[in-house]
Amino acid sequence: MPASSHPLAATPDAAAVLSKAVARAAERLGISRALLGKVLGVSAPTVTRLYSGQYTLDARRKEWEFALLFVRVFRSLDSIVGNEQAARQWLNSDNRGLNGRPVDLIRQTEGLVRVVHYLDASRGLV
Repeated sequence: MPASSHPLAATPDAAAVLSKAVARAAERLGISRALLGKVLGVSAPTVTRLYSGQYTLDARRKEWEFALLFVRVFRSLDSIVGNEQAARQWLNSDNRGLNGRPVDLIRQTEGLVRVVHYLDASRGLV
């Protein structure tokens, strides 16, 4: 069977898809490239290459897991609040349930996981 007619031939590369998704989510949430680098645990030059398409996330590294969590934050916020402005406001506001501003918490692994769990629980109520 020729590669072009193979059912998986049109399947996009997972690394490229996640790399684009994390960059778009950061842009839509108003997350700076510097903060995205901290969230993913990568350097500023790596984030620049990620945005330009010269770098894709590596599924064998922690950056992959952090990117998946970050995209989950975006998707959860999108389903709960429905627009980017409200999502940005939520990220930058004090949250009693999380005991801090989500934008500050996501800088570290534990905080990112807490924000994801909080949003997952909130989505369950919607």
